[in-house]
Amino acid sequence: MNYVEGFVAAVPAANKEAYRQLAAEAAVLFKEFGASRVVECWGDDVPDGKLTDFRGAVKAEEDEAVVFSWIEYPSKEARDAANQKIMADPRMKEMGASMPFDGKRMIFGGFAPILDV
Repeated sequence: MNYVEGFVAAVPAANKEAYRQLAAEAAVLFKEFGASRVVECWGDDVPDGKLTDFRGAVKAEEDEAVVFSWIEYPSKEARDAANQKIMADPRMKEMGASMPFDGKRMIFGGFAPILDV
């Protein structure tokens, strides 16, 4: 079964196209280094919760949208190897220098699927 790395971030609505372009460039690297699928989703129905919610998790401000993304890999080992290569790649370092959102508020993690229908 695949391995999934998930991300949630707050992105200024005015930076939607810049984010999409950055995500498209980064997806090329992720796939080059072993990802089988990269999905980027722009929030359009992200309700406020009573206790917690996506917006609160990334401290989204009123003018920001929540982005929910995931990258699929053939295995956790493939993800780990890809991340080492990606983080050492000068193209990724260049992209990281001009991100159209606050990367400090991004949350992420690796997940082992337990159901895939």
